[in-house]
Amino acid sequence: MTLLAAARSLAPVFPLVVENSGVTLRDERAGDVLARERLLDASFGPARFEKTCERLREGRIAARGLALSAVDGEALVGTLRFWHVEAGGVPALLLGPLAVAQGHRELGLGAALMRMGLDRAQALGHKAVILVGDEPYYSRFGFARAHAQALDLPGGFDPARFLGLELTPGALANAKGMVFATGVLERRRTSRAA
Repeated sequence: MTLLAAARSLAPVFPLVVENSGVTLRDERAGDVLARERLLDASFGPARFEKTCERLREGRIAARGLALSAVDGEALVGTLRFWHVEAGGVPALLLGPLAVAQGHRELGLGAALMRMGLDRAQALGHKAVILVGDEPYYSRFGFARAHAQALDLPGGFDPARFLGLELTPGALANAKGMVFATGVLERRRTSRAA
């Protein structure tokens, strides 16, 4: 069974081995957090914390079942996460960040993570996804500027890079206005006074 066929059969089936690579796609685990943050730092640098989409993610938990990792042996070499948002009055997911380690970028891992994540999102009943990214890359997965044209983000962003995808036809047709974070807030650890 090819990776794509396995992804389309029912996305929650994990783990999957990416053909001819030795890389496994699976759900993110608690032990992946430090490696994930190192990978994101290497991929995007410290400026990643200044991006508008980070404001929609910070202090929130990724959407349940939609935090994915690619591992080569014990090494985390790819990550993709989705977040709950309201996009101009419409429940949606915010995709990102998607990152693949430098030495693994020619294996199709980004595309495999994307297909797996989008198929899983659809299988879980989500109807729309938005992101800020390169249209030439994301358009092959169905993302288009037209789906996000009537939406706005809280902060600076390049409108030409603001894209949407309807997992259900027409899901973003009436979406208009600001995008807001709606995901579950992270629990903060508090210290007990002695």
